[in-house]
Amino acid sequence: MYERVLSIPDPAERGDLATFVGRVVRLDESAVVRLCQRGPGRLTVWAATGFDALVVRTVGGTIIPDDTSAAGDQLLAALESAVGRDIDPGFSMDSAWRGTLPPAEGFVHVDDVPARVLVDLAQRGAALAQEHGSSHGPPASLLDQEVLQVEGANQKAGIPMRVVFALTAMGFIPHAGSDRLTADIELERIAAAELVRVRATPSWLRVDARFGSVYRRRGGGIPLSVKR
Repeated sequence: MYERVLSIPDPAERGDLATFVGRVVRLDESAVVRLCQRGPGRLTVWAATGFDALVVRTVGGTIIPDDTSAAGDQLLAALESAVGRDIDPGFSMDSAWRGTLPPAEGFVHVDDVPARVLVDLAQRGAALAQEHGSSHGPPASLLDQEVLQVEGANQKAGIPMRVVFALTAMGFIPHAGSDRLTADIELERIAAAELVRVRATPSWLRVDARFGSVYRRRGGGIPLSVKR
């Protein structure tokens, strides 16, 4: 049998991963994190969110076995207490992971969007969620609304509010100032030249920011409120 070992040599990378997992757990305290080896010394770390979208970050490291899942809270505790490169990720949670991962290849670059546009949409969406939401969170009609449409490479891609919320709640867009989540900051603290890349396959939408990516299966649409 394999021994479950997560190895991240660089302390800065361990800190980055702890930040990622901490934000995942903040969104869902029972979250499961999936760690997959992707080439020599590169590790992709996946998690589902309460927004029905997957988030992922790549760090330098290895995992044995090369595709395994762990409880987010246990992994976070292990990362925060780590004193060396090797970390015990905790009990296997492979049976708790739901769904398949997106394909590693086949995504077409559709367009690049100024990061400020997405943060502005998140802030406006948060205001609407406070006004019309309930104890169960934002209404599904708001989360499912496609708030941005991009076009390029002979195809169009609609971005739903779910993806926008996941992107900003995870702090994937860099900004100047204190370490707060992206959606909470003033737009001027985000560099005007900072871009978010939109890619797609026929069945998946992928939004890449500097500190991580959000994936969501492509489905039906609702009239768009912003066009580009």
